[in-house]
Amino acid sequence: MSDYLNFFKNKGLSISEEITDLLYNAKSVKLFNTHEELIEASTLGSESGLFEVRYDIPGKGLYTEAIIHKVKNGISANYTEAYMRRRDPNTMVIADNKPTDKVKFTDRFGYDFAGLKKETYDWLKAQDLSVFFYFAGRDKIGSWGIAIVPENAGFFALGLAMLQKLVHIDDLPNKTHIDSVIYVAPPFRHTHFEGKQIVVHNRLEDIHEVYSYNLYPGPSAKKGLYGVLLDIGEKENWVTTHCSTVVVKSPYDNITTIMHEGASGGGKSEMLQYIVREPEGQVLIGTNLVSGEKRMINIPVFCTFNPVTDDMALVPPSIQTKNGKITVLDAENGWFIRVDGIKKYGDEPFLENLTINSPKPLLYFNLETKPGCTALIWDHVEDEPGKTCPNPRVIIPRDCVPKVIEGSVNVDVRSFGVRTRPCTAEDPSYGIIGMFHILPPALAWLWRLVSPRGYGNPSIVSSETMGSEGVGSYWPFATGLRNTHANLLLKQIMRSQRTRFTLTPNQHIGVWEVGFKPQLLMREYLTRRGNAKLRSDQFQPARCPLLGYELNYLTIEGSKIPSRFLKVYKQDEVGEAGYDAGAEILTSFFNEQLPQYLKSGLNKTGKMIIQACLDGATTEDYLDMIPMEYEYSFKNLFIE
Repeated sequence: MSDYLNFFKNKGLSISEEITDLLYNAKSVKLFNTHEELIEASTLGSESGLFEVRYDIPGKGLYTEAIIHKVKNGISANYTEAYMRRRDPNTMVIADNKPTDKVKFTDRFGYDFAGLKKETYDWLKAQDLSVFFYFAGRDKIGSWGIAIVPENAGFFALGLAMLQKLVHIDDLPNKTHIDSVIYVAPPFRHTHFEGKQIVVHNRLEDIHEVYSYNLYPGPSAKKGLYGVLLDIGEKENWVTTHCSTVVVKSPYDNITTIMHEGASGGGKSEMLQYIVREPEGQVLIGTNLVSGEKRMINIPVFCTFNPVTDDMALVPPSIQTKNGKITVLDAENGWFIRVDGIKKYGDEPFLENLTINSPKPLLYFNLETKPGCTALIWDHVEDEPGKTCPNPRVIIPRDCVPKVIEGSVNVDVRSFGVRTRPCTAEDPSYGIIGMFHILPPALAWLWRLVSPRGYGNPSIVSSETMGSEGVGSYWPFATGLRNTHANLLLKQIMRSQRTRFTLTPNQHIGVWEVGFKPQLLMREYLTRRGNAKLRSDQFQPARCPLLGYELNYLTIEGSKIPSRFLKVYKQDEVGEAGYDAGAEILTSFFNEQLPQYLKSGLNKTGKMIIQACLDGATTEDYLDMIPMEYEYSFKNLFIE
C-alpha cells in the first residue's frame, strides 16, 4: 500500500492520519477503480459463481452473513437472517460531542466509543481490505470520501460504489480533501451489539466517519451517506430532501414536475413507475375488502414521464431559482429500488425489461437465485416457509434509467405520501385520506414534521403501530438537531411560493385496497391540467382539518372517480362515525408528535403553526399562517 500512499501524497490528497495508518498497516489493501473490478470481487473470482461471506465470530465459530451468486444480469445477494433483509430504524448512534437530538453511543451502550474505535481499527488491520474513493452527492455538491471494506464483503462495496459515484484514482482532483469515510466491520454486530444493525456516526472537525457494523447497505452505504449530506446542509443552511421527482408530459403536451415525499414505503420509487392495465385494458382503482367489488376506469392514453430523482434530492442555495418554485437535483448515482409490488411477470414491464436486459450488471437483494441464472425481480426469497421477504431490492445505476434527466428541475407540485391501513366503522383507523387532498403550505409543513411511517411498511423492521419518521421524513438519517431541520424545511416552503402541495395515500382508501394507484392517478390528473386552476366548487375544507381540502369531483379523460374514493365518509362501510373516529386517531398522532418541536431553536412562525394545530385549527386557519404575496397566494394558485 505504500506505493498508493505515495501517490496520494504526490497528488496532494488530504487524508486523515488515522486512515493513512490503517491502510499502511493492514494485512493487505486492494484499491478498486471500476465497477467491473468490484463485480469480480463480489465472489472473489469463484469459478462456481457462488460465494459465502463468512466471519469467525467468538462463541459462534464461522458465521455466514450472506450468500452471493454471480448471475447473468449482475450479482445477487441473500442474507441468512430475515432480520438483515430490512433496515432497522434504530441503527444510528452518535459518537461525537457535537449538537444532536439523536441517541449518543455512550447513552445507549454505557461506554465511550473510543475503545470500540480502536478495536475496529485493530480488526480491520488484520484483514485483507478493499478500498475505493467515492463522491456522495452530485455536480460538486456533496462529499469526497473513501470506503474501507473487508475484501470478502465485495458485494457491499459494489453496492456502495453504485449508489454513490465511484471515482477512479486518476480522476480525483489534485488537493482533494477526503471529508467522509465508511468503515465496514460486520462481526461487531455479533460481538458488541447483540446481532443488531448499528451504524455509528462520528463527526470530527475534518472528516465525517461512518462505522457500519452490518452488511445491509440501507442504513450505511445509502442512508449513512445521506446523513453526511444532511450534516453538510446543516452547516450551510440547506436540505437534502427525501423524495422522488418526475417530469410528466400529458397527451396534450402539458408538462408538470412532481416531487413526491414521504416516509419509507411512502411511494417515492413508485411515483416513477407506469400504470399497469388490467387484461381487458382498463385501470383498476381498487378492490373492496368487504364485498370484493373491483372498480375500474378507462384511460385511453397515459402521460409519459422523465425520472429525475428516486429517493434523495439536493436543494442547495446554488441551484435555487427566483421563479417561486423549489428547485431540486438528484443526490444519488444509483437508485435502490424496492420491488415487493412486482409479484409476477407482467406486473411492471418497464422495470422487468430494464433489470433483465440492463446495459450494466446490477446488484439484487433478497431474490431467489442460483449461480448463472437470470435474477428475476418478482422471484422474492422467503423469510420463512410461505412468507416472502417484503423488501426485495435492486440497485440500478442512474445512467441505466431511460429518459432520466441529468440537471436540476423546478417543482410544480410537491406531494406527500402516507401508507394507510384499512378503515371501517367497526375498526376505524387513519385510513381516511381520499385519493388526494390539497394542502395549504403551513399544513404541508406539519405533515413533514410528523411524517407517518404508516401501515405494513416493507422497507424497515417495524410494528403495525403508526410510527413517525419526523422532519421531512428523513430524520432517521440526520445527525444534528431536530429544530434546525424543521426551520430549514419551513424556510424552504416559504421561499417556494409557487409550488403547490398535495397529500395522497397508498395501500388503502377506507375499505378499498388501492396499492399506489392514488398517487399515480393524481399524477395523470394534475399533469393533464398543467397550470390550470381548479374550479371553486371542485374542493372544500375536508371533514378532518388535518387533510386540508378534499375534492368534490374528479374526472380523468371522461372517467369519473367515484366520490367514495375522494371522501372516505361516503363509503357505506365507513360512514361519518367511522371517519370521525379515524380523524381522532390522526389528530391524536399529530398531538403526540408535534410538542417535541415546541422548544428553543424553532422559529416564531413554526411555533405559531404548531400551537394553532394543537389548539384545533381549521383548514382555512392554516391559509394565513405563512405570509405569501397575493400573486402566489393559495387561492390565487388553485381557484379559477
